[in-house]
Amino acid sequence: MTAITSAATPTRPGRLAGRRVLITGASRGIGQAIALRYAEEGASLCLAATTLAGLAETQAQAEARGARVLAQAVDVSDRSAVQRLVDATVAGLGGIDVLVNNAGVYHAASLLDTAPEDFDRVMQVNLYGAFHVLQLCLRQMRAQGAGKVVNIASTAGKAGSMNQSAYNASKHALVGLTRCAAQELGPLGICVNAICPGFVETDMLQSFSAHAAITGLSFEQILANGKARVPLRRFLQPQEIAHLAVYLGSAESDGMTGQSILLDGGMLMV
Repeated sequence: MTAITSAATPTRPGRLAGRRVLITGASRGIGQAIALRYAEEGASLCLAATTLAGLAETQAQAEARGARVLAQAVDVSDRSAVQRLVDATVAGLGGIDVLVNNAGVYHAASLLDTAPEDFDRVMQVNLYGAFHVLQLCLRQMRAQGAGKVVNIASTAGKAGSMNQSAYNASKHALVGLTRCAAQELGPLGICVNAICPGFVETDMLQSFSAHAAITGLSFEQILANGKARVPLRRFLQPQEIAHLAVYLGSAESDGMTGQSILLDGGMLMV
């Protein structure tokens, strides 16, 4: 696992000033948007994704905002690789104050047609990968005596959905893991919360084309049906998720833990 580092910069002003942050799945979409907002708010960053090439744009944009940045290539389903990632973050930044646990994959298929290997891959990344990163970062935070975790779950972690049983199962499990971690780590001053986005304008929306093949509807109709489920009648932008992630990573949310917060345009009201 190769790292690219930028020169150290002094602490900058912002809501996350001085905070050392690890963000997984930072190469695009929600993870990229969070990385850029964190950079704007004064954080130092370790950005992780499956390839360094994929991180180049996020790193360049974060550095242009004045952030100190490390970049790491990692498959979060590989525990040894995650341990190296955490070690590299601690060595490069001096510690981990905030974890944004965002790496994930999506798979659509009817339950009866879901191949075991596809179900396993989703669980290996979305659940076991999140567990590996969470546990190893929490051990570091315990030693520091403080920390914040922002798990990126989904509305799929709150309710059932058609034709995405593997994805929903993984996100339900992540919400449960968030609550258990918050219970155990709260007495140590560590806050663990989850964001549950609804439909967001990212590359993952293109994966919904698989639903067209399953249902016989056009991709355009699939998207229109999804938008019709949202009271605001629009999909969210990644930056809207990033704003909430800034709050959860800052001192403003010191009294909040164990929450799985819906940010979905009102699609689920539970």
